[in-house]
Amino acid sequence: MKKGTIVLTGGGTAGHVTVNINLQNELKKHFNKIIYIGSKNGIEKELIKKNTNYEYYEITTVKFERKKLFKNLLIPCKLSKGIKEAKELIKKFNPEIIFSKGGYVGLPVVIAGKKLNIPVICHESDITMGLANKLAKKYATKICTNFEITAKQNGNKCTYTGMPINISPLSKQEAKTKLQIKTSKPILLVTGGSLGARAINNFIFENIDELTKLYYVIHIVGKHNLNKNITNINYKQIEFSNDMWTIFKATDYAISRAGANTIIELLANKILTIFIPLPKNASRGDQIDNAKYLESKNLSTTILQEDLNLEKLQNSLEYLKNNAISIKNSIKDAKFEDGTSKLINIILDTKKHM
Repeated sequence: MKKGTIVLTGGGTAGHVTVNINLQNELKKHFNKIIYIGSKNGIEKELIKKNTNYEYYEITTVKFERKKLFKNLLIPCKLSKGIKEAKELIKKFNPEIIFSKGGYVGLPVVIAGKKLNIPVICHESDITMGLANKLAKKYATKICTNFEITAKQNGNKCTYTGMPINISPLSKQEAKTKLQIKTSKPILLVTGGSLGARAINNFIFENIDELTKLYYVIHIVGKHNLNKNITNINYKQIEFSNDMWTIFKATDYAISRAGANTIIELLANKILTIFIPLPKNASRGDQIDNAKYLESKNLSTTILQEDLNLEKLQNSLEYLKNNAISIKNSIKDAKFEDGTSKLINIILDTKKHM
């Protein structure tokens, strides 16, 4: 019999929401009520309302700005307000447990949960822990990780679980049929994450005629980034997809940012991938760490954004083609498996011992 209430949180990018979405079928077996606490205008609001029937509630959130440092002066005030709002919601729904996927959106909820003596489970996707989870670690009961090395490097509170993954049951041909793709060329997926990646997008736009000589290109450009000037029968442009599982199943090669959730999804589908990580001047460097770690394990190859050009990309695609067997064997040995059951067991075990 289903019992109790769980509060979910996390946001800022789609990667901080995907796990919460992927857990929904299992969570519904164990909780009567699932509450999602997120920001007022963040991507998590749209994704949760579109892809789940969770009850969504808004609080004030604040993001650390790496470029506009003066804005960070507002953090203490806004964080305090967000914690207060989260405490009011937590008191109202009286959950047995809180699960945070991370990102700045989840931090006020994690702190509020600790202040109200509600056990808090966090999840870290990247190899190096993000700022929000570094701060949340003090308040969390346990932190689950995407990579085994992350758990080993961050103390007793951390445990390796992996990530919930949805893998399409379709065959490659069925996936291509569903996507209305009729070609014998290998499928090359290009994705810059939920918000797109301007540098990658512009590079693909400029070189699409050359790339489509050998590949059928599926390009996830991000919202409001469509280029309507391109007409090419071997090029499919998409803003954002809620059915990435089908796209992954159809894909042979990928060019991608190195966000952790996308990494796991690509490798779980055994896709030969070139990662172009977000540069350090636009991030904390976590994507570069992710990409370099994977390359060192013969799981993929990497091109730094500042080194990206057509010749290097073509050489990297040729490298993946020539080393496909070796790379796919490495991916198989790395066992990128569905982490749903491990995560659910930790949530339920923590709830039981609260």
